[in-house]
Amino acid sequence: MEKTTYKQSTIVALLLAGTFIAILNQTLMITAIPPVMAEMDITANSAQWLTTVFMLVNGIMIPVSAFLLERFTTRQLFITAMSVFAFGTLVAGLAPNFELLLLGRMIQSSGAGVMLPLMQTVFLMMFPVHKRGAAMGLVGLVISFAPAIGPALSGWVTEHYSWRVLFFIILPIALIDILVAFKALRNVTEVTRPKVDVLSIILSSFGFGGLLFGFTNAGNFGWTERNTLLSLAIGVVALTLFITRQLRLTHPMLEFRVFKYSFFPLAILIGMITFMGLIGAETLIPLFMQNMRGFTAFEAGIAILPGALITGILAPFIGRIFDRIGARWLVITGLAIITVSSFAFTDLGPGTTMASITILYSVRMLGLSLVMMPVSTAALNLLPKRLLSHGAAMDNTMKMIAASVGTAILVTVMTTTAESAAQKPAIQHPDMYGVNIAFIVVAVLSLVSLIISFFIKNSKPAQEMPQE
Repeated sequence: MEKTTYKQSTIVALLLAGTFIAILNQTLMITAIPPVMAEMDITANSAQWLTTVFMLVNGIMIPVSAFLLERFTTRQLFITAMSVFAFGTLVAGLAPNFELLLLGRMIQSSGAGVMLPLMQTVFLMMFPVHKRGAAMGLVGLVISFAPAIGPALSGWVTEHYSWRVLFFIILPIALIDILVAFKALRNVTEVTRPKVDVLSIILSSFGFGGLLFGFTNAGNFGWTERNTLLSLAIGVVALTLFITRQLRLTHPMLEFRVFKYSFFPLAILIGMITFMGLIGAETLIPLFMQNMRGFTAFEAGIAILPGALITGILAPFIGRIFDRIGARWLVITGLAIITVSSFAFTDLGPGTTMASITILYSVRMLGLSLVMMPVSTAALNLLPKRLLSHGAAMDNTMKMIAASVGTAILVTVMTTTAESAAQKPAIQHPDMYGVNIAFIVVAVLSLVSLIISFFIKNSKPAQEMPQE
């Protein structure tokens, strides 16, 4: 028994460390963009690609992960994904020009995209249903803490050292993770070796990639820009063909029938809105603090950090509470806190202090920690074992799309409202007014998800598992 426990704890530690650095990379470049622009003599639009391309490749890789999890062993997949990620980190850290830096980020992201669905699926396979909450609480710790620590770490490093140091902080962690995995990682997932359906992979890449690129482009350049419309059109057509093909195949690359299980679609929708609000707030608050209130990038990162610490500390405890009482009341309470704190963010102005932003954001993150993992775990607990990898891939893919859609909508709302407010003399600070209206959108969406949460069943996870 002790041997099993040792193996289990080693696998958990390996996957947590690997996924932590993979997710950390999503937000790591945000505050490092100005020094990269200065060193490589590029525009803000070009530099923005360092973050955009990471999310784009990530979004393409996640749907493919369900197929990869059935095709390769846990060990093969983890070591390959981490090796690809480490190689990309090295390329980015040594890049002499912007093109190679961008290539490094793409290589990094193709490895990182597999890590989160892999970790979720392995945890769900390894732990019995009544212990899944505690295990998925650790996943919640990684998902909420890693992206929030990115801007603060990035701000501090770029203020004192070169932006390249960011990659060389991560590289040794990735290499140690790979070495330990060679020695200790065991296979957990079932390998069924499904046939490679090339057309599905192509349609999935163009579908999800097109949508993610289109929405990101809309956030940067507006909804009527030619590339935005073309990309969204390609995304919609390819995704429609992809879904219809998956429903026809006996062994689909991504199983859309997971949506037939009880409240699975509602839980995914709540997860999408909550994640959209998380990424939206993490975009709007630094913009407000740096561009409108004159705070430094590091101060903006520090304002977000206590909220991240709260979610990180609470995640394992909330997982245990979930195992006892199920998801319903945790999710309802969390969404109520998120909704109230989001409405409180609609009154930002020139007198708003760093302390008040930090406290409000921390309260909002407390609510978020009660929602994110419980709602995902409740949804995945509904699925039979053979569909767990598909459910995890679907959950993460929908969150990626929600994040890019949400950011695009919120940035558009903020800029267009600020522009129209500038024409009205009665509104003294049009840019701040724009941020407030964007937060009203976040608050209303949170209220909608609060209403939906009442339809989540209050049964404990063990009773939610359908019999095949």
